[in-house]
Amino acid sequence: MTLTDVDRKLAERYGRTRSATSRRLTWVIVAAVAVAATGLLAWSTVSNALDSVDADSTGFTLVDEHTVEVSFQVSIRPDTRVACALEAQDPDHGIVGFRVVELASSDDHTRSLTERIPTTAEATTGFVRSCWIL
Repeated sequence: MTLTDVDRKLAERYGRTRSATSRRLTWVIVAAVAVAATGLLAWSTVSNALDSVDADSTGFTLVDEHTVEVSFQVSIRPDTRVACALEAQDPDHGIVGFRVVELASSDDHTRSLTERIPTTAEATTGFVRSCWIL
């Protein structure tokens, strides 16, 4: 009897070896978990992309020392209500004006808008801070 025969007999006696069926079952379970995880990742990526809002500031106009007009473009799935936070800042990046605008649903995928922001002091810029689905 060689050393490997002794090791094999001891492993069989004390249950340290695994059968081919056990190994095959382990691989089937690993494959099923991998397929489920891939499907979950794909679903969450697609659902998040469908429910996202893309907002871009396209310009601003200083109307007077207490008013700024912000032009912006919003891209969203048609027939979705959206709210956007608009902000005006002074030269030191302090917020001097803020406004939340609710946009009604529309058949258009992309909409261009211009809104006025009242300010407490003279602003040097105006832009879209963020947008979200209502």
